[in-house]
Amino acid sequence: MKTKFVLLITLLLAQFPNVLFASEAEHALPDPFMVIPFAVLLLMIATGPLFYHHFWEHHYPKVAIFLGLITMTYYLAVLGDTHTLLHTLAEYLAFIALLASLFVASGGILIKIDKKSTPMLNVIILFIGAVIANIIGTTGASMLLIRPFIKINRKRIKAYQFVFFIFLVSNIGGALTPIGDPPLFLGFLRGVDFFWFFDDIWFIWLPTVLLILAIFYVIDSRNVAENDNEEYSGKIEFKGLKNVGFLLIILVSVFIDPAVIPWVPSLAPLPFGIREVIMFAVVYFSYKMADEEILKANEFDFEPIKEVAYLFIGIFATMIPALQLIAHEAKVLGDQLNTGIFYWATGLLSGFLDNAPTYLNFLSAAMGKFGLDINNPAEVHQLSVEYPIYLTAISVAAVFFGAMTYIGNGPNFMVKSICERSGIKMPSFFAYWIKFAIPVLIPIFTLVWLIFFNGG
Repeated sequence: MKTKFVLLITLLLAQFPNVLFASEAEHALPDPFMVIPFAVLLLMIATGPLFYHHFWEHHYPKVAIFLGLITMTYYLAVLGDTHTLLHTLAEYLAFIALLASLFVASGGILIKIDKKSTPMLNVIILFIGAVIANIIGTTGASMLLIRPFIKINRKRIKAYQFVFFIFLVSNIGGALTPIGDPPLFLGFLRGVDFFWFFDDIWFIWLPTVLLILAIFYVIDSRNVAENDNEEYSGKIEFKGLKNVGFLLIILVSVFIDPAVIPWVPSLAPLPFGIREVIMFAVVYFSYKMADEEILKANEFDFEPIKEVAYLFIGIFATMIPALQLIAHEAKVLGDQLNTGIFYWATGLLSGFLDNAPTYLNFLSAAMGKFGLDINNPAEVHQLSVEYPIYLTAISVAAVFFGAMTYIGNGPNFMVKSICERSGIKMPSFFAYWIKFAIPVLIPIFTLVWLIFFNGG
């Protein structure tokens, strides 16, 4: 299976020079039935850990690759569309380079908070995580804080604590800067000012974060530790300063892109750039140079990022037909869509599809609504100035709704995997959705819609 996959990737790379400047519009839309592999993969992600745990645990990489190969073969053999596959490969490499580098670099940082777990302490940690998600990304903040958060709550540990961690630190927190979440970075690359997101989203972000924290505080206040007679020093210890340097390298490398800095050379026809080369180098060197005692204290291993890498290569491949069909319909119906529809459509689809291409599809539809071109940075800037409510609705929804499912954003699965490897019984895919996401997030997101995006 892996050999066939490598052969297909090699074939794609060989075709890269021929399709580098091809337009996606030159290719026919996929048949709707090609959404089936994506639906099957989502269903297996949801049901595998529940009903056939042993099979899923040992064979999920094969399942993800096999279903991805079905879609790839269809695009190669039936549509003759290598451009879309190569574009998806480039997106996947950028995605996994960022997640892997942040995961490994943060694994070499040890934060010890020797304080008694209280609802207020947890609220403070979650709020700090939501804030720093805008500085080092939702992935960086999640990987930096999840292990100390687990250790702080070891005396009264419950799964809901980490579900709210996913809500706030892994998703909603990162809505204020392009660094926070990938879709916002794509908007920045297209022409949205760096500080536009903060200026136009903070007044939605802050009450949303505070409301979720208030709900968490009420729930956490009912969780009383039993036999917690430990003495706590109150000290906060930080080790692994050199890995902070690696995090800074990752942060700077995010901007090393020809779309941001014109003199940065492109590595075309390769499906990655200097940014990804730097990030993969950080993966290697930050692990090799990390303090072994810190890695041991963090119980660090590569299983969480391995799980994300395999599952998301299947997700990226199989969701191509769904994204293309959605993009087509969004462009056709763009002039009929109001801010509320943009908000709900972007949000609900971002919970089950990768939120970055979903964001771009609906941004393109919003641009088309006003006769603007998404490929013209000046016109993207014009949208942000003249029709900011549309860009706000799309941006907020793409980031916030990533918290709706485990697959809504890359860090979600990583947090789930780290928690489970620490012995925490996390809710299943459906339980997460039904017990937490729908009753907690949907009412809040509905309130956001009523207040900010219900005006037409």
